[in-house]
Amino acid sequence: MIEQIRIGIIGYGNIGKAVEKAIEQNPDMELSGIFTRRDPSTIVSQGMGQLFSIADVEKHVGDIDVAILCGGSATDLPEQGPQFVRLFNTVDSYDTHARIPEYFAAVDAEAKKSAKTAVISTGWDPGLFSLMRVIEEAVLPDGKAYTFWGPGVSQGHSDAIRRIEGVEDGRQYTIPIESAVERVRSGEGPVLSTREKHLRDCYVVARKGADLNKIEETITSMPYYFNEYDTRVTFISKEEMETNHSAMPHGGFVMRTGKTADGVTQGIEFALKLGSNPGFTASVLIAYARAAFRLNREGHIGAKTVFDIAPGYLSLRSAEELRAGQL
Repeated sequence: MIEQIRIGIIGYGNIGKAVEKAIEQNPDMELSGIFTRRDPSTIVSQGMGQLFSIADVEKHVGDIDVAILCGGSATDLPEQGPQFVRLFNTVDSYDTHARIPEYFAAVDAEAKKSAKTAVISTGWDPGLFSLMRVIEEAVLPDGKAYTFWGPGVSQGHSDAIRRIEGVEDGRQYTIPIESAVERVRSGEGPVLSTREKHLRDCYVVARKGADLNKIEETITSMPYYFNEYDTRVTFISKEEMETNHSAMPHGGFVMRTGKTADGVTQGIEFALKLGSNPGFTASVLIAYARAAFRLNREGHIGAKTVFDIAPGYLSLRSAEELRAGQL
């Protein structure tokens, strides 16, 4: 009989709903509850999950092995990460790259106090892409690394837009600049600025009477998200948003070119093509929830990243099965 890992979902937006569906594909997982800031009586679960008020989460401490934190990185996770690891083992997808060290420190301090395990900043970038960057660098130390995102919808950047005063809804598409990609693939090894690698294309539904110029200025000047890129802002109707921008595809690739000897150029490329950004992110969170559960049971407490966790901890298979079937 497979040991069951009891999962709690904190937040019921795109990621939370996708995690609920992903649990159904993992026979060692069961959903203990979904916790939301909204009135649970006004929300219909997509699956069999029962909804509770986030204010009541402490009542469920004994019912949850791992809480998956599904809030946004802009304002939710900086508070929720340290808060909920006092109660549960946690997994999150915090993705403000420049601030991960301070976020790690805040979560780590609380996790060690509570003897919990927290896997932070996982998903696909940060997450799987982070892991590949380390592997590629280790294999080709004499080389250069490149990461391209898209074309597709960035959840974190879209969430940051929606937090702006006067914005009703927003989507942000990250678009690789093809000429930069081709220069890398050719083995040229170019030095590329942030602005030379990607465009950011934003579609915004503004609230009635909102200052459009102020919204656009707030977006294009936002640190960590938009101010280092050429950013286009287009205001559209709610109907156009629902018709043309409801899907959430994404993807990208991590590349490294280098030399193993004079005149011998090598290249590594890891790529993702995602039909649903939230769906894939949720699947990664589930795998790392399994790892968090196992690590905590072994006594490994504190905050962890993908760099700290052996791949075997993610798998449903035993170590013996992996050696027999995957090597």
